[in-house]
Amino acid sequence: MALVSYGKYLSKEQEDELRRIAQAIVAPGKGILAADESTGSMEKRLAPLGLENTEENRRQYREILFTGDATLAENISGVILFHETLYQKTAAGVPFVEILKQKGIIPGIKVDKGVIPLAGTLGEATTQGLDDLNARCAQYKRDGCHFAKWRCVLKISPHTPSHVGYFETANVLARYASICQQNGLVPIVEPEVLPDGEHEIEVTQKVTEIALAYCYKALADHHVFLEGTLLKPNMVTAGHGCPKKYTNQDIAKATVTALQRGVPPAVPGVVFLSGGQSEEDATLNLNAINQYPGKKPWALSFSYGRALQASVLAAWQGKPENIPAAQAALLVRARANSAASVGKYQGSGAAGQAAKSLYVANHAY
Repeated sequence: MALVSYGKYLSKEQEDELRRIAQAIVAPGKGILAADESTGSMEKRLAPLGLENTEENRRQYREILFTGDATLAENISGVILFHETLYQKTAAGVPFVEILKQKGIIPGIKVDKGVIPLAGTLGEATTQGLDDLNARCAQYKRDGCHFAKWRCVLKISPHTPSHVGYFETANVLARYASICQQNGLVPIVEPEVLPDGEHEIEVTQKVTEIALAYCYKALADHHVFLEGTLLKPNMVTAGHGCPKKYTNQDIAKATVTALQRGVPPAVPGVVFLSGGQSEEDATLNLNAINQYPGKKPWALSFSYGRALQASVLAAWQGKPENIPAAQAALLVRARANSAASVGKYQGSGAAGQAAKSLYVANHAY
């Protein structure tokens, strides 16, 4: 007689591979560079520099990120790529995937096809891309990727998130995670509670706790192998328009408490999104989270896009002669976040670019 009521969909070998990949991504002192901006999002990065949003300019920028000092791999374990970027090469003709592998950095891939309105709700959303996900995951695995990312969003308002919003987010993420694992990709589960609004931190904490409860129930229902997953949540901060100000320690307490209440210890690591925080705030908050006392059975690290790239773009300015400075700026932020991921960041007293807010209302990738 069968002891379980479902078919085991992963072999021991598959489980072992997923576990190895997940643990490598959240090895001590390492985190993820999210370079998965869509073509539309790259317009927002390049336009302020006076650059046209062409495939060649996007390729040049990504080459700057990937071809700097090899010591980047001491702090960056993985890079999330956009579909276009996965198949691009350096000016010398070397595929970006090979450049990353040579450095010892694991290539990953954004697999969702964007956030769209969820009909029948008051401004809530779902994420599209499940229909052909199985075939795409198989292809991405063959082409050198070992993990994937899928973003869902929840917005706080007087009437949202609703049960339907929570349930849809959790169910879509569970379906995605299951499909990834069947194809040998570690799924990064990203239920982002957006920073838009004027609510206080207690509201964000409660919504984050509920979102996590829905997500891990759905992941359990879909028999997702938790040891072969990572979580990419928001830090628990007040709404961007909240007049009340909170310390890094306040944010750390609210964030760790929410994780303790919702994330099983089987999950190897939590890689936070920066959510429009300034580069320095994202680092200081990550550091405070790792210094916060109490049970933290997961690695607590970073998967930052804008909070690793803003200084790079400011240094580059689209000029070839500035490439070394841009690559040096990436190393500075990577090292700062590496230190913060183990609670040893001393703070740079950063002014200028690193202290600038990166908040964008209703941010889309």
